[in-house]
Amino acid sequence: MNLLFVLDPLETLKIEKDTSYVMMREAQSRGHQIWVTTQHNIQNVSGKVIVRAQHLILTETPNTWYEVVTSQDISASNIDGVVMRKDPPFDMEYIYTTYLLESLEQEGCLVFNRPQSIRDFNEKLSITKYPQFISPTLVAADVSVINDFIAEQNEVVLKPLDGMGGSSVFRSRSQDPNLGVIIETLTQLGQRTIMVQKFIPDISDGDKRVLLIDGEPAPYTLARIPQGADHRGNLAVGGRGVAMPLTDREREIADTLGPTLTEQGLLLVGLDIIGGYLTEINVTSPTCMREIQDQTGCDVPGMFIDALEKNIAAKVR
Repeated sequence: MNLLFVLDPLETLKIEKDTSYVMMREAQSRGHQIWVTTQHNIQNVSGKVIVRAQHLILTETPNTWYEVVTSQDISASNIDGVVMRKDPPFDMEYIYTTYLLESLEQEGCLVFNRPQSIRDFNEKLSITKYPQFISPTLVAADVSVINDFIAEQNEVVLKPLDGMGGSSVFRSRSQDPNLGVIIETLTQLGQRTIMVQKFIPDISDGDKRVLLIDGEPAPYTLARIPQGADHRGNLAVGGRGVAMPLTDREREIADTLGPTLTEQGLLLVGLDIIGGYLTEINVTSPTCMREIQDQTGCDVPGMFIDALEKNIAAKVR
């Protein structure tokens, strides 16, 4: 099969921990052809989507980990499946890319995750669809409403709705002398909606990443454990990743969400769970496959490519 991966620029990938890399490596080991592109190399020309793409061979050499076989324009007729792996920020350019991928979908390509569902599932807001699994949570822009919520909960985490990797995530409390400026900055003086959640002390045991593949959870999670004084467990800000077996609570959450997410074309989803509470549903470019595989030997990339092959084969039939 010809598989097209929509990525950030290749030179920015850190293959020692990159999930997209292990996906491509697994696909290549099965004989599939690997094509890559960036979001700004996808165009619609007179009603037809054209992709400027590179055909790669992965070499397993750290300094020169790929070779470009050819660079050319390809279209829906040349592609068996598309894997959308562009990292946020989820800005208007990201949304434009989902529209272009949706057009490619209409021309006969399968795109994972489904472009419309990527738009529909804000990674922060989507948890509110499952109130039985979340801690006390507020989504608001009104400064007075936010202050009242914080006074009630005492200690909270505040974050924007479009961030990733722990960026601009604040832990604060009602007595914090910096609380006012934190709220003003995040809400842009009450003009921008944010999320505020009751602080979960169990973050010290890790922010658990549960990978759902075609609705089924991988058997291991990656607990991203904060280091030093930082309250954030995100690997991007220095958290330590420790693979752990899935708990009963994590499986309950995964089993409840899995069927709905699969129906919406979300082949790979990263659930973030702290202390048994669902905190995010990641659908853009979920990570942690590499760390889980390296620590446990569990072939999570193989599970993903199995699911990808199954879905593409079903479409062909």
